[in-house]
Amino acid sequence: MDVDTLHQPIAVFDAGIGSYAIVAEIQRRLPQQDIVYFADRASFPYGSKRPDALEGVMRRTLRFLERFSPSAIVVASNAPSITVLDAVRPMTSVPVYGVFPPLKAALADSASGQVGIMGVRSLVESRMLAAFVTEQAGNEAEVALIDASSLVELVESGAFLFDPDGTQQQVDAFLERLFQRRPSIDVLTLSSTHLPWLKGFFERARPQCRFLDPAESVVAGLGTGTAGAGRIRTLVTEDKRYSVDDFRRMLERLGVELTLEVVEPTATSKAP
Repeated sequence: MDVDTLHQPIAVFDAGIGSYAIVAEIQRRLPQQDIVYFADRASFPYGSKRPDALEGVMRRTLRFLERFSPSAIVVASNAPSITVLDAVRPMTSVPVYGVFPPLKAALADSASGQVGIMGVRSLVESRMLAAFVTEQAGNEAEVALIDASSLVELVESGAFLFDPDGTQQQVDAFLERLFQRRPSIDVLTLSSTHLPWLKGFFERARPQCRFLDPAESVVAGLGTGTAGAGRIRTLVTEDKRYSVDDFRRMLERLGVELTLEVVEPTATSKAP
């Protein structure tokens, strides 16, 4: 497909299948919007990278996506949105949006006043997230920061699709340990774009708890978009751990039909 066939697309990316939920929400809310969907599986997981390395990945990726003349770019991952987005935004004239924990909504929904943010380790241990929590909730709110890195792998590996029983067991065990430590939490934010794929597993494990997905609020923030023909161009990188064939099988199991274009992992570093 020629790049010119897309009209001012919105570019959406993260390090794998997690960002497809944002793509699907854009399609639902803005059906005429053209989209560039970049699944950079060779860079998975963002959450294990040091801030300087993650900033480098973001800079290269933004430069790469600029070649598609996007009207906006969505960094569809909580960890870089919280930790490095402010540092990389000035390098492009394209509006760049991030994904942030829906903390105010969680506190508003909570009956106990105790909520949790589930994300990858680099996010929950970052001083930026601590500052975000203080800004959004003040010093009095009880907000637990929960490392859910082990659950993210269940999504990117495809286990949640191909081994649902094993996935449920791991989710059950994870939440059992969590609620032994913090029994009063009644709302949790799914603050990795991979975690919403596990929402059904979470709800079966803990039906009395609410699990919030930020995708709707992210897409609402994009406004009316730039009407095109509703086309999607899908770019994907791979490595020995996470192949394009595995990615294709996951999409097929989800009932998603996309034409995948393989991009070399070095392509972003060569972008003008």
